[in-house]
Amino acid sequence: MNKGLWYAISGASLWGLSGAMAQFVMTNGVTPVWLVGIRLLGAGILLMAWCFAVARQDIWRIWREKWSRWQLLIFTFLGVTASQLTYFLAVYYSNAATATVLQFLAPLMIMVYLAVRFWQLPRRIDTIALVLALIGVVLVATKGQLTSFAISPLALMWALLAALSGAVITLMPRRLMHEFDARVVTGWTMLLGGLTFLPYLLTAPVPVLNAGKITGIGLIVVGGTLMSYLFYLASLRYLEPATAGMLGAFEPLVATLIAVVFLHTAFGLPEIIGGLCVVGTTFLQAWAERKTHALR
Repeated sequence: MNKGLWYAISGASLWGLSGAMAQFVMTNGVTPVWLVGIRLLGAGILLMAWCFAVARQDIWRIWREKWSRWQLLIFTFLGVTASQLTYFLAVYYSNAATATVLQFLAPLMIMVYLAVRFWQLPRRIDTIALVLALIGVVLVATKGQLTSFAISPLALMWALLAALSGAVITLMPRRLMHEFDARVVTGWTMLLGGLTFLPYLLTAPVPVLNAGKITGIGLIVVGGTLMSYLFYLASLRYLEPATAGMLGAFEPLVATLIAVVFLHTAFGLPEIIGGLCVVGTTFLQAWAERKTHALR
């Protein structure tokens, strides 16, 4: 298998594993806020230590310019921290499969934002993707029973906010990622985000932990955060971003399989069809992007 394909699939699969592990841990007495704080703080410390070893000269450069300091702080709290917290709350109030599928609405939110910002009508393929995504959301949220919600309004709200935060993560840090090492930017955002939870972590009761929960938390911090991100970055050395985005569909696939097979989450045919509709929009957008590049 091509290295880029292996890296992209591994990264997306680890993200999916992280969502399923979060569901397992939170259904066994761990609160979403405590888990997000541990995830961000742990992954931030590990990633910054890794950056110190391989990119030491770039670690502090981001703090020297006023624009980069402010953009980093805004990206940290409105992007990364908000994304982590809303996603875990969505998992907590629903399940990993539902939350992971619905957060794939982020590309559609980006499309709508860009259409409004530049005051231009979406392309035909964007309109098709938007309709497909709406159908998918309705099927996932209602389980095919169109007269009532099958998930709580709170779960749907957090999932949609997770998608919105994912859109912010994609749109906001472009200049930061262009000017600075992406690993350094991500390391600082995770570390700063984790430090905001430190007062809570020091004062809240520590959940009762056993070997299973400790293993799950370790997989979330190391596999689902640190390694998944590094695999994704490595995949971009070999693959076009559009291709890497399509392979991100392994995230909801893995999250759903683990949740259904091992956590016994109910996920019927309407949710499967709805999930395919939502994830399919990513393929439509990526196909359109590749076609555009091919015509240039």
